[in-house]
Amino acid sequence: MTTRIPSLNWLRVFEAAARTESFARAAAQLNMSAAAVSQQVKALEIRLGTPLFHRHPHAVTLTEAGRAYLPSVQQSLLMLETATTGLFGETREQRLYVQSVLLFAHGILASGIPEFQAAYPQINLSLATGNLISDFANRFTDLQIVFGNPALFGTEGDELLRERLYPVAPPDVAAQIHTPQDLFQFNLIEVSTHRASWPHLFETLRLPAGQARYFFADNSLMAAELAASGGGIALARAPASNRIMKITGLTPCLPDIDVAGQEAYHLIYPSRTALRPPARAFRDWLLDYSAAVHTR
Repeated sequence: MTTRIPSLNWLRVFEAAARTESFARAAAQLNMSAAAVSQQVKALEIRLGTPLFHRHPHAVTLTEAGRAYLPSVQQSLLMLETATTGLFGETREQRLYVQSVLLFAHGILASGIPEFQAAYPQINLSLATGNLISDFANRFTDLQIVFGNPALFGTEGDELLRERLYPVAPPDVAAQIHTPQDLFQFNLIEVSTHRASWPHLFETLRLPAGQARYFFADNSLMAAELAASGGGIALARAPASNRIMKITGLTPCLPDIDVAGQEAYHLIYPSRTALRPPARAFRDWLLDYSAAVHTR
């Protein structure tokens, strides 16, 4: 009797390549050559009878079939690792999958992860980012950090941080803005994935928004880079945006304007009682770390 279940090693290679979007980075993680990774992925594709990756000059991206297959592969590998640990003792490295909305990962997690790794060197953390609700669906992770209403995900969770909004621009542009009405002289860079944006700011300030000219971006990092390049005025989303504001040199346009956002960042998971030990350790660390960020 033949089986269509592929080689376990092929699946490990596929998962690493999909997570890193690079055969070279996957090879470094697995202590293999990039050519060997490519060969094993190709063998898996032949076995399944369909391409799993689009090949680009310096990266790879998943095909539709690859995206559909990845969550099952990740969950199966993790279940096997968990079962092995439960039966035969702790593995040398405990793998932990975390997915975070992009701005939080860039502005909050990036500076804290070294602290977590120093405290828990036995945990092998894999961090992925997303931006849309659909990015967080049908993907296996231990923990997810989302922005907005956590009930949309149907899971348990903890509130991490709320945000403050204020307009930012390069110093020469900010110097031209003396009243809130002056904002309407410039393109306002709107992040389409956020519910609380420029209209929320204008409503809070009781300003008519009909004069506004918007340029739409799909994330706050791009909005900041566009503003820094002279493309208009962006909204800071403190504290998660503090790092990108510093990198791009953007400054507040009106120092007295600081508006509370409508939503928050949340850490979510299927069940607190079912969290594996590495996930529990990360949750405890992140709650303390986020509280410290909030008080800075």
